[in-house]
Amino acid sequence: MSIMNAPHGREMSMILTGSRIATEVEGGAITIQPYSVENLEPNSYRVTLGPRFLDCTTESLDARSEPLMSVSALEDEGRVLEPGRFYLGETSEVLGSTRFAATLYATRSLASMGMWIHFSAPLGHTGAVIRWTLEIRVAHRLVVYPGMTIAKIAFWRTYGTIVPYDGRYQSSATVRPSAMRADRHFTLGRTG
Repeated sequence: MSIMNAPHGREMSMILTGSRIATEVEGGAITIQPYSVENLEPNSYRVTLGPRFLDCTTESLDARSEPLMSVSALEDEGRVLEPGRFYLGETSEVLGSTRFAATLYATRSLASMGMWIHFSAPLGHTGAVIRWTLEIRVAHRLVVYPGMTIAKIAFWRTYGTIVPYDGRYQSSATVRPSAMRADRHFTLGRTG
């Protein structure tokens, strides 16, 4: 274990290498299920697209209300995603760590086809071990398939006292819609 030290003996926050990710998976500090050593990259792990999507069934959403979404399956023959629509998808893998924070981003190959998988939520807090929900938009019609490589996850050593994530998405076993309606801001002053 040779983690570089910052000045004055403090450990630096840093990205884990692929070989270190493998070591931490074997030791139980990082969860990747299912796991394949072939998906390791120099500083990340390749993540695949899961079989479930949520489709918004209304023209507009209200931050104080539960979003109206329908569940659809991603079949082996693929699915055409349409521009101008917003989709929620999921990773095939359950990913996270009790010791490291994580970031999830689209692969360059996918991004260069005009697909975005995260607009503003690429951070996985330390302690969040979940099936990630993907915020998907496409620039033009694009066919996607279950099990295709869609993202890379990187793990980061944190600096400071670890406080495990205990938020509303902690137990995410599948794609989940927004739970913003549960924010303290929206629940203050509500009765019933």
